[in-house]
Amino acid sequence: MRKFKTVFMRGGTSKGCLFKKEDLPADRSEWDKIFLQTMGSPDPKQIDGMGGTVSSNNKIVVIWKSEEPDVDIEYLVGQVIVGKEQVDYKSNCGNMTAAVPAFAVEEGMVEIKEPVTTVRMLNKNTDKYINVDVPIDPVTHTFAQDGDCEIAGVDGTAAELKVDFLNPAGAKTGKLLPTGNVMDVLDIPGFGKLEATIIDVSNPIVLVRAEDIGMKGTELPAEINANLPLMELLEKIRGTACMMMGFAKDLKEATDNQPGVPKVGFVTSPVSFTDIEGKEVRADRMDICARVISVFKCHKAIPLTAASSVSTAAFLDGTIVNQIAPIKPGQSTVRIGHPSGVMTMVPTVVKHGANMADATVPGVAVQRTARRIMDGYVYIRN
Repeated sequence: MRKFKTVFMRGGTSKGCLFKKEDLPADRSEWDKIFLQTMGSPDPKQIDGMGGTVSSNNKIVVIWKSEEPDVDIEYLVGQVIVGKEQVDYKSNCGNMTAAVPAFAVEEGMVEIKEPVTTVRMLNKNTDKYINVDVPIDPVTHTFAQDGDCEIAGVDGTAAELKVDFLNPAGAKTGKLLPTGNVMDVLDIPGFGKLEATIIDVSNPIVLVRAEDIGMKGTELPAEINANLPLMELLEKIRGTACMMMGFAKDLKEATDNQPGVPKVGFVTSPVSFTDIEGKEVRADRMDICARVISVFKCHKAIPLTAASSVSTAAFLDGTIVNQIAPIKPGQSTVRIGHPSGVMTMVPTVVKHGANMADATVPGVAVQRTARRIMDGYVYIRN
């Protein structure tokens, strides 16, 4: 067997394998075979690899030093598709973005500045820039492991990583609102007309009201995943938006070739519910309640890139999110209730007149944590 150096890390509410580009074959056509075996795909059980059978536990990140001015690190995210012989590079993973600067600091890939090192990064899936503030431990002079930052979906506390996505609008489509509209009416086969907001901040997503598809919006992932008619409907909604953005010619191509772009979610007004750990999440802790499907399964929290879009949509007059959770004077944060708790986002939205499609998004910031779980070699069959 061949072996490749890797570090297994958690970033936010995702985890996966991080590789230095220099440790992989120069021929990129070999990468997919390596990454599929790393995770144990296409077996949906992934028993012969490190994958965790859901999209959030099947991340690959390739990292290298940048030669661009004012950029320290460049990285590419691969999403191993559970149950398929496929690695998707079409979108970034916001959660694993938090693991990249911690890895870079620990591996000596950036100059350390105490007490905080700002790692300037370029994501090569989207060609978008991200700055992350990495706290430095005064004793070890590397990434600080301990802290009081708590994020929903992860046990305990850790050092805070402030992740700031710079100018994230139009990451894949080149437009904040890919259709130019704050609201579109989708014609869904077998269902009919359905209002939706399609927005692209860090990654594209199509959002609908929970009530419009017969849901409360407080359902947990196991219930959502087991509801096959609902999952089929959500995939049709996602596929229809995919076609409208020009990523697929029909629903089948959207499912087969574009499983990660766009994502699809449903939202509702703040409402109390019990999260996946059996803890109460109170309505007064959130501004909007959301459930997001990521690669055919309901995410156990909310993808960070999806949260970027949802929170930005709250600031855009007329979107589904804005109708449910209009921004109050002086409000700068958007608190999103999800199956594991609440995520607080800080989008900066600048409007240029009444047309929301002309708005700009200088940045979207969020608190994350990360941790190195294991390092060594992953073994690949020849």
